[in-house]
Amino acid sequence: MSGTPVRLERDGAVAAMVLHDPPLNLFGAAAFQALNQCLDEVEGSDARALVWRAEGEVFTGGADVNVFQQIVDAGGDRSDLSFEPLLGAVRRIEGLPMPTLALVHGLCLTAGLEVSLGCDMLWATESARFGLVEAVIGLTPGAGGTQRMAERAGPARAREFVMTGGLYDAQTLERWNVVNRVVADDELLEKGMRFAHRLAAGPTLAHAATKKIVRACCEDGVDKADRETPKVAAGLFATEDLNRAVESFLSEGPGKATFEGR
Repeated sequence: MSGTPVRLERDGAVAAMVLHDPPLNLFGAAAFQALNQCLDEVEGSDARALVWRAEGEVFTGGADVNVFQQIVDAGGDRSDLSFEPLLGAVRRIEGLPMPTLALVHGLCLTAGLEVSLGCDMLWATESARFGLVEAVIGLTPGAGGTQRMAERAGPARAREFVMTGGLYDAQTLERWNVVNRVVADDELLEKGMRFAHRLAAGPTLAHAATKKIVRACCEDGVDKADRETPKVAAGLFATEDLNRAVESFLSEGPGKATFEGR
């Protein structure tokens, strides 16, 4: 997918979707399409972890406002369709049966942040800044950013984040439980990819089960997660990974098992 705004790379068991459309890595129709094409490939692959990252001085300047101008010029007709491709991609990332990790540097606004919030975990550089700044043009985030901020940081924080249209640093969002880890600017890619490989080397089916339980809890609280847990956890006893790991634990002790995602 060379030359597209978002390309897919493979590094062993880790797939990486890389946003690269200089100078600002803006999200327009081409980026939405390329992102979904990358997800088509990931869903049909043997990848066991996914990284979402960008190249350039900024992670992304956000959505291309020219797209909104086209909607205005058309009288706002079917404006809902402008959000569907990206919101659909965010939901597809959330539904992947593998760990997903966003590695964010520089400035990360609107659409690119919304994709990042769809990942299981989000790492950021010390100098990273984040914003859902749609309020500056009289809009509210249309690709799921508001509700995913509320899910991580709570409703009051989400209202502040969106209504002010301001920029927030990585340290603040780590304190708000939006960012998992803040690392030095020159260490993000190396440490982030090392962590992604660690995730990819783990029990992939167990990780997918963990995601289902967390999602159930987010959707309908602990009660729903409690109902889901016996089903997804019990099913793991039929996997090759669990059977071999139990045998390894009993014969060699903890921490010696290797996993193949089966």
